[in-house]
Amino acid sequence: MKKQRILLLGGNYIPEPTGIGKYNGEMIDWLSKEGYECAVITSYPYYPYWKAQPPYEKKSFWFTREEALVHDTRIRVYRCPHYIPKSPSGLKRILSDLSFFISSFFQLFILLFCKKFDYVIAVVPPFQLGLLGVFYKWIKGAKFIYHVQDLQIEAAKELNMISSKLLLKLMFGIENIILKKADHISSISDGMIRKIVAKCKKPVISFPNWVDTAAFHPISRKSVLKQQFNFSPAEKIVLYSGAIGEKQGLDAILYAAQELRDLPVTFVICGSGPYKEKLHALMTKLQLQNVTFLPLQPKEKFNEFLNMADLHLVLQKRNANDLVMPSKLSTILSVGGLALVTAPKESSLYEIISRHEMGILVEPEDAAALTTSIRKALQESFGSTQDNARAFADEHLTINKVLCKFLYEVRITKKSLTLVKTIPEEPIKADLLSA
Repeated sequence: MKKQRILLLGGNYIPEPTGIGKYNGEMIDWLSKEGYECAVITSYPYYPYWKAQPPYEKKSFWFTREEALVHDTRIRVYRCPHYIPKSPSGLKRILSDLSFFISSFFQLFILLFCKKFDYVIAVVPPFQLGLLGVFYKWIKGAKFIYHVQDLQIEAAKELNMISSKLLLKLMFGIENIILKKADHISSISDGMIRKIVAKCKKPVISFPNWVDTAAFHPISRKSVLKQQFNFSPAEKIVLYSGAIGEKQGLDAILYAAQELRDLPVTFVICGSGPYKEKLHALMTKLQLQNVTFLPLQPKEKFNEFLNMADLHLVLQKRNANDLVMPSKLSTILSVGGLALVTAPKESSLYEIISRHEMGILVEPEDAAALTTSIRKALQESFGSTQDNARAFADEHLTINKVLCKFLYEVRITKKSLTLVKTIPEEPIKADLLSA
């Protein structure tokens, strides 16, 4: 029986270390190991730095092709040029997405004259990639899967990144066409799923992000780890690690640090993004001595780095909830970390963390409540909460469980040589949580 062929359309891919690119890369690697023949149309790695990363700087102005072998299965990666803004405002993001959409269309057009792919998966944002999936389905008859990582248009509207009513109407209209034409639609949380169902009146599959629970696990020697990263064993570490952008509302960390200067605590902001310079300026203005900025940590040290922290911050603005999901949470759960999460009571994120008692919940944009909760977390024990976090990751967020369930739902397994034996008779009833 022939191998099934899968084409991924995604603006982000490995070697990007975080976010959607990381998950796209891990998914294709896993599918290849399971015997699927995969290809990817993507951009050059730029996230979260917002500039082309080595060794791609000189190549990023043209089309290139890469090949890799995974367990004797070949992966072809077609990289397309696109505009990468240094300061990604709303308009510049639109231009960036549009430039990638155009270049990836030319690459997809060439692939129309090659052997047919059985499935084409568009991972969004950018949401326009769904049009390419519709186009390929129309020409070649492939099944089209539309996977939503962020509700990009709603987020741009709610965060005032796009204010033009005409432009928003056009974008929602295009998205509506894509949703109607997709054979399967999936997303990463029940809150996002509810919003998509309300728009398209079709079933939407739960496809949460996952975590490597073997690579990310609890380590008990916290004092030794702190010394390893040049911190004192006696000081408490409050860590934010991830993208530094507008939607997170990270200035709240600096105001909390200002209020908690009486405690032996250091606030560590680790990552990269367009909002980092503004945070530096605010730190200088507030004359803070208990805040440290660090770059993204290498993958081989990241488990130890996360285990070093006494408290992990997972912050978002109120109007971003259930439109985007924090991509860092599943890794924090996997290391048994104590997570302080800002989420309104009506959100799916609040509901699942509360139900499983695996984190501390605070209303978004409530500075006093955030400061009070950080103080409490550093002064009291939350051992059972951390145990619950690790147990949840083990039970629901391993890559095998998540991807096997997804393939079962979209029926890719009907002709699979290797996965039929691994799929249960009934779908796994996993909780809906993004990573």
